[in-house]
Amino acid sequence: MPALPLDELQLTERDPRTGKLRTLPALHPAIKADRSFVLYRPPPASREPALVEEFLERAKFIADDLSWLLALPHEKFWCQVIFDETLQKCLDSYLCHAPRKFDASLGWQPEVEEMQSCLHRSVFLTFLRMATHKESKDHFITPSVFGEIIYNNFLFDIPKILDLCVLFGKGNAPLLQKMIGNIFTQQPSYFSDLDETLPTVLQVFNNILHKCGLQCEGASAEPQKLEEKVNVTPGNMPLQELKDIVLYLCDTCTTLWAFLDVFPPACQTFQRHDFCSRLASFYDVAIPELEAAIKKRHYEDESGFADLWRRISHSRKKMIEAFHILINQVCLQPILESSCENIQPFIEEFLQIFTSVLQERRFLRDYDELFPVEDDVSLLQQASSTLDETRTAYILQAVESAWEGVDRKKAQGAKDPAPAAAPKGASAGGESTAEDMEELGAAYLSEEECAGAAAAPLARVSGVELDSLISQVKDLLPDLGEGFILACLEEYSYNTEQVINNILEDKLVPHLAKLDRRMPRQPEPDPTPLLSSRSNVFQQDEFDVFSRDSVDLSRIQKGKRREQQTTRSLLNDKRLVTEQRQRYSQYSVVVEELPWQPGAAQLYREDYEDEYDDTYDGNQVGANDADSDDELISRRPFTIPQVLRPKGQEEGQEEEEEDEEEEEEEAEKERTKDHFVQDPAVLRERAEARRLAYLARKGHRQESSAVVGSAKGQGQSRETAQERRRKEANKSTRANHNRRAMADRKRSKGMIPS
Repeated sequence: MPALPLDELQLTERDPRTGKLRTLPALHPAIKADRSFVLYRPPPASREPALVEEFLERAKFIADDLSWLLALPHEKFWCQVIFDETLQKCLDSYLCHAPRKFDASLGWQPEVEEMQSCLHRSVFLTFLRMATHKESKDHFITPSVFGEIIYNNFLFDIPKILDLCVLFGKGNAPLLQKMIGNIFTQQPSYFSDLDETLPTVLQVFNNILHKCGLQCEGASAEPQKLEEKVNVTPGNMPLQELKDIVLYLCDTCTTLWAFLDVFPPACQTFQRHDFCSRLASFYDVAIPELEAAIKKRHYEDESGFADLWRRISHSRKKMIEAFHILINQVCLQPILESSCENIQPFIEEFLQIFTSVLQERRFLRDYDELFPVEDDVSLLQQASSTLDETRTAYILQAVESAWEGVDRKKAQGAKDPAPAAAPKGASAGGESTAEDMEELGAAYLSEEECAGAAAAPLARVSGVELDSLISQVKDLLPDLGEGFILACLEEYSYNTEQVINNILEDKLVPHLAKLDRRMPRQPEPDPTPLLSSRSNVFQQDEFDVFSRDSVDLSRIQKGKRREQQTTRSLLNDKRLVTEQRQRYSQYSVVVEELPWQPGAAQLYREDYEDEYDDTYDGNQVGANDADSDDELISRRPFTIPQVLRPKGQEEGQEEEEEDEEEEEEEAEKERTKDHFVQDPAVLRERAEARRLAYLARKGHRQESSAVVGSAKGQGQSRETAQERRRKEANKSTRANHNRRAMADRKRSKGMIPS
């Protein structure tokens, strides 16, 4: 006879009150045992004995209760899970308050660490059994009923699933993937819940930007209210508030990455909300501001800076990895699995996503550092022969431009090492061994993924940053000396995670393995003394007393220089004359004839011999003539002899000539006179003359004065009438020229009623 599922099974038992037999469904509240589960509290931050004892006692109660629960039969386990509210509150308290992997190590005592590891494993096994609808052939639940049970009784919801991924994903990924996959498969309503939850997740990014006084750009940006005044920025907010924001961001990014890594089918739901572009925009706006604020802060303890920097670097890396998971699941993986006919929509989705994030230069640069975009584009080119080369070239060019001015050296050891294997006992039901617990505890306490690739220094670091890196390693491994830690950091490019991992796994290079692990740190002398390191305006010049033994004091003047020279001293200064005397003395030497000597250089190569007749060259021709040049030029004007003048015109003509000469002299004076302000009447006359000359050149006929005619009532002359008719006929040559003709034409066509 086949076994019935638990939801159809009926149990017969004796009523403890009446003693009679009764038949009840297998899932009934009466079968639940009376047991109260206590709430979980995290381990104390201090090592006070009272607090440690309280934690151990409370954790032991929870561990014992969970061990009792896991040992129950199938039907009693599910009755306890469904109807015991204290159990659900206990499990919820652990998911909320359990330390995450990215939290700083608190230096727990060995007994605290062991108890926390044991409790961690028990909680995981409890949830694993709750997510399994078939434990064996005889103990199972109908899948559809199982989905209704876990959904209606809130045994699982989206926040719980997210916490499960971030708490147990490290080292338990295969089991967790089957567990969450079974939950979503048996109850598809969780997909709709996830779709309704994502706006709240995106609101987390907006809240962080609002707290930092930042505004997101793009289509997802919310308009700022008029009454809001942004007075708080990451640089001036209180230190505790900055720590809270960084921790909040780190928790959110790690949780989202863990969920997408464990359950990739959720990527389609994320992308329906345009999660990729929203994430890139938030990254490009918030991360640089938070990093700058962390660097500029003054910390009383260097470990505070190291912890904040570790968290913000961890957040950066997880956001980039979450983006890569989305790209891989939404675009690349379907292309690899689909045929050539079905890949075009996925290629278009890939190009669309990267086109939307090209303006986020910081995000694009960091993403290309971990996951080169060129490799993804190369995959698309191999998969499709019809790929739009223009768009892909544009994307690659934008990626290259994002690297302008930045050293494109790839970080060494950027990616996380392979995750630890899942515990063996976790898949075997309720049985566990000490080895399984150690593996689970190691997976929990490991912090291999804390600092992203961008946080790994590429160049030699020093000062506070180097001290913080040493303190990170020393906090986890206090027995090591600072000198040994410094040597390891220099060997592994200052990557603290790689140093810690290699030390714990004993994978150091040979020359580091031979060093003393307690070696102290050697003090570094200052290579540049104070005198040679200082710089000022007199650096390496004639007045630098630190680099020169003697300085010309005569060239040093305090205040304004006073000139003591007078006019007489300047006139008596003959230095310039002395300097030029030698130069001008050469012009006074005139060589007329040099005696020729045999063997000496000849001044003239050839004698002057031509056919010019120079017989009369020595005579002064025309030098003594009476008519000189001035007399010929300035001759008197021609006058009519008095004898030849007509009678009565002698004196009058002389007077007219005198008057003409006077007028010419006055006109000449007027022409040569410089008028500061010319006469307006003269200017108007000149302008009118220019206008009339211009009109005459253009062929315009000047309007006759006869057009005006006589006054009204006195009659008009014939000339006036003719001029008025001529003006009316020729008015088309001026503005508004043909109004009368056009009006007559319209009237003749019947367009204007008469």
